[in-house]
Amino acid sequence: MNVLSLWFGLKAPVSRRDYVLSGVALMVLKVAIDNGIAYAATGKPWPPGAYIAPSVILKSEALQAGSGPTPDWALAVFALAALPFLWIGVTMTIRRAANAGASPWLGILFLVPLVNYVTMLIFAVLPAAKRDERWVPVQLGPFRGNPETPPLSEAGPVPPGLQSALLGLLSPIVLGTAMAVFSIKGMAVYGGALFFATPFVMGLTTAVLYNRKHLRSLGATIGLALLSIGLCGLVLLLFAFEGILCIMMAAPIAAMIAALGALVGYALASQGKMRMRNAALMVAALPALGGVEAQVAEPTLREVETVVEIDAPPEQVWKNVVGFSDLPAPPEWFFKLGIAYPMRATITGEGVGAVRHCEFSTGPFVEPITVWDPPRRLGFDVESQPPSMTELSPYQKIDAPHLEGYMVSKRGEFRLVPLPDGRTRLEGSTFYTLSIYPEGYWVVWGELLLHAIHGRVLDHIKNLSEHPAAAPG
Repeated sequence: MNVLSLWFGLKAPVSRRDYVLSGVALMVLKVAIDNGIAYAATGKPWPPGAYIAPSVILKSEALQAGSGPTPDWALAVFALAALPFLWIGVTMTIRRAANAGASPWLGILFLVPLVNYVTMLIFAVLPAAKRDERWVPVQLGPFRGNPETPPLSEAGPVPPGLQSALLGLLSPIVLGTAMAVFSIKGMAVYGGALFFATPFVMGLTTAVLYNRKHLRSLGATIGLALLSIGLCGLVLLLFAFEGILCIMMAAPIAAMIAALGALVGYALASQGKMRMRNAALMVAALPALGGVEAQVAEPTLREVETVVEIDAPPEQVWKNVVGFSDLPAPPEWFFKLGIAYPMRATITGEGVGAVRHCEFSTGPFVEPITVWDPPRRLGFDVESQPPSMTELSPYQKIDAPHLEGYMVSKRGEFRLVPLPDGRTRLEGSTFYTLSIYPEGYWVVWGELLLHAIHGRVLDHIKNLSEHPAAAPG
């Protein structure tokens, strides 16, 4: 029980001896667990070099030689097995910092790859500070609901207010990371359980833990909930589960829902009506909700249409619809950040059965022609397509499944409508499905990007059709 209190609690002081001995014991245990998982998945030992970089995909590649790809379940188990060690490492480093006379907030450096090794070495060497030199927070006076704040001398190695703040910060990070691994790797679904229910429960958990003994301010509670969302995104980035762009797109909905969860949790805490077991039941319900969603979710076929008017007759526009020369480099900032953009289009053959190739920055779309009605309508299916983006990340490769197979173009169509004075109305449509939920939120991002891609192509066709002499052969 003493060891469990030392490893998983926040009250037991951590001396230099405790820190070093626990570190060695936990290192041996972690190596044994990792090798057990590796042997079960691939029949190979876990490579020591995999402890240097936190990227999951780099760890996967380290196990691939001679045995094929690492099973997805193994990567999920690796990540989940690391969470208890992450908690122990952070909380013990926090208490060791306080014991050494430094600010306990320095323990958060344990979450930073490579820096964590330096941090552990420093606190493994620093001696304990004298009692009157140990870190103490600024005394802010009594909290509401507790007329007498405990004297700092009775606060323990980490004062109660900071203990509650750390619990309210770190627990949701562990919860959010675990749900991301379970949903993405385990259930292969980017669903409402991940993007809606999980941030809500994270915010509520922050509020309950932060205010569990003393009612603190609403602003501090919401701020702590938002900080946990940001740090959870950083963890996913560092482990190469997601890239910067997708984390940025998910951040608005996650932040708003986490703030709502914090408001609900604060209201319950202020009335003394939220018990820890009720919050635990909500946490336990998340995987079940994700599992049900994976079985019943069915994406909707959607159409995005973009229109441009061209000062040229349909016959002139048609030949530039079928195939067009290289587009100029995109000026839009989001394309430069990695969003796939069209570069050129060519066609092999003529009529139904011909194959159009639309080259994007991430690879080609292969589009067999299904409708050939010059100069009025060109329709095609999408036989294969490249990734939707190249994710920004500290690593060359990231392990983000949503890049392929979640936003899927099914077919496309160009319609040329004659207008008075020899002009043409050119309509471009993409029919697609989006398997990321809640659809109502992600469709906004998806259709903004599709309109930008359509606009880039249609404007290029407009320019070629209106200035045929300037177009390359």
